[in-house]
Amino acid sequence: MHYHRLGKTGWQVSAISFGAWAIGADWGEVAEEDAMAALHRAVDEGINFFDTADVYGDGRSERLLARLKRERGDGELYIATKAGRRLHPHTADGYTKENLRGFIERSLQNLETDALDLVQLHCPPTEVYYRPEVFGALDELKREGLIRHYGVSVEKVEEALKAILYPGVATVQIIFNVFRQRPAELFFREAQARDVGVLARVPLASGLLSGKMTRERSFSASDHRQYNRHGEAFDRGETFSGVDFDTGLQAVDELRPLVPEGATMAQFALRWILMFDAVSCAIPGGKNPEQVADNAAAATLAPLPEDVMRRAREVYDRYLYDQVHHRW
Repeated sequence: MHYHRLGKTGWQVSAISFGAWAIGADWGEVAEEDAMAALHRAVDEGINFFDTADVYGDGRSERLLARLKRERGDGELYIATKAGRRLHPHTADGYTKENLRGFIERSLQNLETDALDLVQLHCPPTEVYYRPEVFGALDELKREGLIRHYGVSVEKVEEALKAILYPGVATVQIIFNVFRQRPAELFFREAQARDVGVLARVPLASGLLSGKMTRERSFSASDHRQYNRHGEAFDRGETFSGVDFDTGLQAVDELRPLVPEGATMAQFALRWILMFDAVSCAIPGGKNPEQVADNAAAATLAPLPEDVMRRAREVYDRYLYDQVHHRW
């Protein structure tokens, strides 16, 4: 495993980290013991950064990570969680210091800790980024010792660019993969200039970039790849990165010749992300130890040749640009 500095946190985090949405909810059923086996394999592979949220399984994902820390010892495991999506309705007016404190205190209980390593605003409405008092509240909660660092998880590049103008923002989590390349055009440069860590989320486009899906693939009713395919429940960009399923499969077929010998499509897709110096880590999910080990191995792949990177961009431009580039 390789490690990168996570912006102004100063932490050295694993280039391939662990996204814990899938073991919480919305990706089909995952038994607790399977989830724990995946988490333990992650630590065995050198993964030391775990991303979760208070709404993943209504706190289940956080509680599983607390169990992991009990069973493995605190060591150098960093856990990032998110706050805000417990609001109903989910509006900018709900992002008050009182509400944020309540969310954070609940996560402290779930994670069995006195201070959260990193709390991220969980894809709030765009208006929140134009309210300095929200970030002032996070500064106060940090001074009180409830959180060590804070950041944001965003839907749009414009939100990321606005967020990093606040000096307390240590990290930005943003969708970035072969199917969603816009963040590399401007945002990455600005994030580096402000020493902001970048977490690349949805790195495998909800599994499309695993290379294992076919047009006949079906998903359970509890899987967001079934119930949110067109944005019915939350932002469409969260599911298959906003890409039409059939179009995504066509693009994957075009990418297959670019996969290095001996590597999987998923490893290629993750290594593509790590080719960008601004990225601190990619955070794929994993529902079993085998998936986790396959993902982790991407960190040791040789750098992709310039010609491969160019051809991957050509696939994006031909199949995906018109669908996603200007929306997010």
